[in-house]
Amino acid sequence: MQEEWFFLDSGFNDATINMALDESLLNWLRQGSIPPTLRFYGWSAPSLSVGHFQDVDQTIDFDALQKYNGQFVRRLTGGSAVLHDDELTYSLVISEQHPSIPKTVGEAYYVLSKGVVEGYKNLGISVDYAIPKESARKDRTPVCFEKPAYYEMVIDGKKISGNAQTRKTGVLLQHGSIPMSIDTQMLFDLFHYPSEDVRQRKRKSFADKAITINQITNKTHSYNMLKEAFFNGFQTGLDIKLQPFHLSESQWEEVHQLARSKYGAESWNKHNIKKERISHGEATRTHS
Repeated sequence: MQEEWFFLDSGFNDATINMALDESLLNWLRQGSIPPTLRFYGWSAPSLSVGHFQDVDQTIDFDALQKYNGQFVRRLTGGSAVLHDDELTYSLVISEQHPSIPKTVGEAYYVLSKGVVEGYKNLGISVDYAIPKESARKDRTPVCFEKPAYYEMVIDGKKISGNAQTRKTGVLLQHGSIPMSIDTQMLFDLFHYPSEDVRQRKRKSFADKAITINQITNKTHSYNMLKEAFFNGFQTGLDIKLQPFHLSESQWEEVHQLARSKYGAESWNKHNIKKERISHGEATRTHS
């Protein structure tokens, strides 16, 4: 008999609400209020999310972000910056003690991402898992889609989705960006580079490193088209049954409070978390 998970389609919200809702789902599962839950969502404005440990002082051009009327938020998960725009984003929460969840981040990502693989199949796209070479793993970039991590999805070596995972208080949170298209003009305008020539070279070489659904299929997709494909994909890939879930008024109040107090605060979004964590001897396991 298939296990039943909750499914939440929260639609389009701003960056603070989206990250607060992911964390709220994590908290509710830990409290026993919800079972494992899959969520789909979009972004009401172009939004740049940065990894939990990412230093933004020298890399992000906040003036450019303002020019594009974009939003900025720091994630709970690690990894590099992701421009969320024309995409379907998913998140899922599940107990670390669940029998299907391996102990290591990479293996757990491989298991949970089977739903993503099946979703792409439903769109007629066959993807492979990336196994980066040692030299590529050492290369650092502030832009998520410039480099795949272990078990992320690629087509002919080009990254097609960005994903990240963290574990807190016994609960695993994984979320990922599934772009239909990427505005490379905006993307590379949002970062500082030593010169404009370097920026242009990075932008030009990006086409060799990443690819999107619309490029592969030569077809323009919508949020609802992806929602159907990946809803069925997760059910097939994880062998689960998804049951619709709607937040209560009090749950929405909790989300909005967390969005205001944490994800809308400069103290969370812009301070150097990496240095702070190291000074306290703390760490978070992530994959992106």
